[in-house]
Amino acid sequence: MAGAGLQDVIASDSKICLLDGVKGRLVYRGYDVADLVEHCGFEEVAHLLWTGALPKAAELAELKRKLAAHRPLSGAMHHLLGDLPASAPPMSLLRTCVSAMGLTDPRAESSDPAVNLEMAQEMTAQIASIVASIHRLRRGHGPVQPEPGLSHAANFLYMLSGRRPDERAARIFDGCLILHAEHEFNASTFAARVIAATLSDIYSAITGAIGALRGPLHGGANQKVMLMLQEIGQPSRAADHVRRLLAAKQKVMGFGHRVYKTEDPRATFLRRWSQELGEKLGQPQWFEISQAVERVMLEEKKIHCNVDFYSASVYHLLGIPTDLFTPVFAASRAAGWTAHVLEQYADNRLIRPLAHYVGPVDLKVQSAK
Repeated sequence: MAGAGLQDVIASDSKICLLDGVKGRLVYRGYDVADLVEHCGFEEVAHLLWTGALPKAAELAELKRKLAAHRPLSGAMHHLLGDLPASAPPMSLLRTCVSAMGLTDPRAESSDPAVNLEMAQEMTAQIASIVASIHRLRRGHGPVQPEPGLSHAANFLYMLSGRRPDERAARIFDGCLILHAEHEFNASTFAARVIAATLSDIYSAITGAIGALRGPLHGGANQKVMLMLQEIGQPSRAADHVRRLLAAKQKVMGFGHRVYKTEDPRATFLRRWSQELGEKLGQPQWFEISQAVERVMLEEKKIHCNVDFYSASVYHLLGIPTDLFTPVFAASRAAGWTAHVLEQYADNRLIRPLAHYVGPVDLKVQSAK
């Protein structure tokens, strides 16, 4: 019998991601994520996820050209964003926009692998632009047009604020995108593969993935972490706050993981960037509060933090609004989601598990008296 929530069940073979929860390793297509963060940009990692190999110089230049060409939103998309309720949750707006992309793309039903790769690249570029535009429009500002010379990471920060990010901030955010780009058969990725396995179109698969990520048990944890840090307010209050939560048997957001039994390898980078950005911007309190919370959780529960914990303060220090944390996650994970859809299409079999029935049997219909 499968574990609850399919825990420890192997659903399929995949060449995209190795997640070793015991050793705390995350590997994309054979490359340790730490190696990729240190030596590659998001565009190179996206190419790796889609094709299975890091790009040569000419391939990287061509991919950057394509992403730049796909980044501007169409007039129809601007009109749609303007017509949707600005008060709606950003993830709901993003879900609707991606679904709408499929309505207007004549290639949507294509089974050609090259065409589906083009749509994967276009969606990855467009989702980042949509997220930035959602923020601008709800603040009553006009959208910022992307700049072809900026990287994918730098363009997002520029389109969000209207100001060119400094080189270090752009590089840290680039690293964040790499760390969030892929994570094996998590709920949203598996949802995308289930949809793709029916031979539905790639837009439907990614819309479904966004719907899964929208749930608070999958995406949204880093948003709740930031709200907790803001509630704590200062490092001296952190330990007591956490102990009160534990005494009340309430969840401390950003800790524990279904797969990792040791430190999440992504948290290692994010912790360092949280400290660096806090010191640079004169806001060290967010790192100091986080560090105090982490210390208590290790002492009291022996539970390590996960990717959501330090990403909260990093995103906050990069100027990303708290309720955009999960949409930014989606903007990064689009590369991984689409890579899995392409892999599913390439060797497809309908995903149809069995259920272990635990209800009654042999009931008989009783005539009404």
